[in-house]
Amino acid sequence: MECTIRPALDDDADDISAVIVRALRETNAKDYTDEIIERVERSFSPGAVLELIGRRTVFVATIGDRLVGTASLDGSVVRTVFVAPDVQTRGIGKLLMAEIERTARERKIAALTVPSSVTAEAFYVKLGFNAVRDSYHGHERTIIMERLLTE
Repeated sequence: MECTIRPALDDDADDISAVIVRALRETNAKDYTDEIIERVERSFSPGAVLELIGRRTVFVATIGDRLVGTASLDGSVVRTVFVAPDVQTRGIGKLLMAEIERTARERKIAALTVPSSVTAEAFYVKLGFNAVRDSYHGHERTIIMERLLTE
């Protein structure tokens, strides 16, 4: 499996949206209610993703011609890290996060923060992030995590 990480293009918006929606429905659904999943899904329509590509530094992971993951950097905040459910646990998220970290270091960012889903908390812990506090949007729990980027 040869996975490539590259900057997102406007033409990727539909595929990014599809990966996010699948991951929400198939992976995150075990930790969140249908109502929460549906609300979060609405934030990642192809049009919304296209707007995010214009505002954030967005990366995608591809295997061959297939887009299988995405992650973005918004200032010092890591956002929208999703990998297609059928290829999760193969190191794709780790590769995306390495690119986020490389970009942050280039920009002299001292620490990264990530609002983690309950589902992804263990993933971020393995990458050296520490939980700072919980945040709630209604009944949706997010764990705010941080990692210092020391040399």
